[in-house]
Amino acid sequence: MYGDTAAGRKRVAQLREQGGDIRALAARLVSQAEAVPWHGKAADAMRERIKERASHLRTAAAHHETAADSLARHLTEVDALKEAIDQRAHKATALVEDARTRASRSTVSDDVLAEDDETDTDAALLAFDPPPAGHKDWLTVSLPGL
Repeated sequence: MYGDTAAGRKRVAQLREQGGDIRALAARLVSQAEAVPWHGKAADAMRERIKERASHLRTAAAHHETAADSLARHLTEVDALKEAIDQRAHKATALVEDARTRASRSTVSDDVLAEDDETDTDAALLAFDPPPAGHKDWLTVSLPGL
């Protein structure tokens, strides 16, 4: 099976939390700098520098949000592909089982003659060698009826 989306979703939450922590840190730095009882040209320069640094921190926080959004979209795609793999594997398994059932019936009663198309279809289904469970090759499997 591809992609542990549960672990990925934990990472999305961590990225969002880290972004929030960085934003809070930026706000706290600016607040603390403004609260310093120091006046004059040097104090104004320090406060301006802190505001600039806080701006960089907010940018870093935005990058965390962007990364979280991108990872969340990726995980949605992984989940969709895993679901498609499961559905195709289930349908292929059902088709093969049906072909096996028909084959066992036709050997038991030779009275029933199958059409050539059905025989070819069943032969293809009976010869099918499935990929491992959850493997991406299920997305490209070509079987009659799939």
